[in-house]
Amino acid sequence: MTVTDPVDTDQAPLSLGRAAARTLATTTKSVPQMQGISSRWLLKVLPWVEVSGGAYRVNRRLSYSVGDGRVTFTTTGAEVRVIPPELGELAPLRGYDDEDVLTELASRFSQHEYAPGDALVEFGSRADQVFLIAHGKITKVGTGAYGDQTVLGTLADGDYFGETALVRDDGIWEFTAKAVTTCTVLSLPRDVFDDVLSRSETLQAHLDAFVAGGSSARNDHGEAEISLASGHDGEPMLPGTFVDYDAQPREYELSVAQTVLRVHSRVADLYNQPMNQIEQQLRLTVEALRERQEHELINNPGFGLLHNADFAQRIPTRTGPPTPDDLDELLALVWKDPGVFLAHPKTIAAFGRECTKAGLYPDAVDLGGHHVPAWRGVPILPCNKIPVSDTRTSSILLMRTGEQA
Repeated sequence: MTVTDPVDTDQAPLSLGRAAARTLATTTKSVPQMQGISSRWLLKVLPWVEVSGGAYRVNRRLSYSVGDGRVTFTTTGAEVRVIPPELGELAPLRGYDDEDVLTELASRFSQHEYAPGDALVEFGSRADQVFLIAHGKITKVGTGAYGDQTVLGTLADGDYFGETALVRDDGIWEFTAKAVTTCTVLSLPRDVFDDVLSRSETLQAHLDAFVAGGSSARNDHGEAEISLASGHDGEPMLPGTFVDYDAQPREYELSVAQTVLRVHSRVADLYNQPMNQIEQQLRLTVEALRERQEHELINNPGFGLLHNADFAQRIPTRTGPPTPDDLDELLALVWKDPGVFLAHPKTIAAFGRECTKAGLYPDAVDLGGHHVPAWRGVPILPCNKIPVSDTRTSSILLMRTGEQA
């Protein structure tokens, strides 16, 4: 049997301990870190223009096409307005050319948003409004040829209904109009129209003639045609022409993101080594401001990219997640020098899974020294500022950058 002596825990240390040694040691420190800093690809790829006057005006040619059967709108952020001459698409106003009256009528339309399933009008109710569909899909449900309830028609961007309310006030709706998707609709009540009608003799005469009983040439883009002559010889009479401009161009006023950085003087005096406290505070504040800048460029209701995308330039996916076919269709819309795709990282991952299912492997391109995924040679850049809804839907932006049209 062996007996061992117990260890003497009260024995004095024979060497310097780590805890005491660290009091004389220095540390290697990093600068303050911030998880909110992202790649901010949007700010990197956008060309920047110095705006010394405080506002940036986008001058464009006047663009509309009366006679094509569809109403055209202009959008300013989330606000939608009908182009006054486009009211000539409505049968009672066809051929009416008093610009002042049409402008006043266009300003009297009010904007409404409808969710899927909402009813715009009910069968049998009084037909006392004109509806212009700026964006979305609406079905007309009524009584069919055999007395059953059926879909009488589908209306989408640029369509309209209820124009007979402009010439009669005793009509009723013979169908129920329901929103199939999220819809943006402009409406003009009959009493508002009557107010304008009572002050315009030319409009009254036009409607009287309509009840009793020339458009300028446009190009493929709805712009006033520029008259030209070519392929001639001799001395023919050359046509005279001019390029018409939009009389009310869009203006973007500078937006400010600002804050107040507070650093107490005694903090800067006593704890300014080895790192400058004011410099580090300012660095992180600037990073936060740059993140907010990118967020506003995408989500601001007034000038954000998502709100300012033209309705004609928006397409839904065919099935669910974005597929190569969906991106090809988007490229077919933005076919003039597309620059970059911008999408949430989750959206990019969903697109990658769809490519894997189809047996496709998108190539990577070099962009500023970074290898990023691309489709048809157009880089796909991540941006966590593009929102993802609770139903796991998001948007993909395809941008053509620069001032040149």
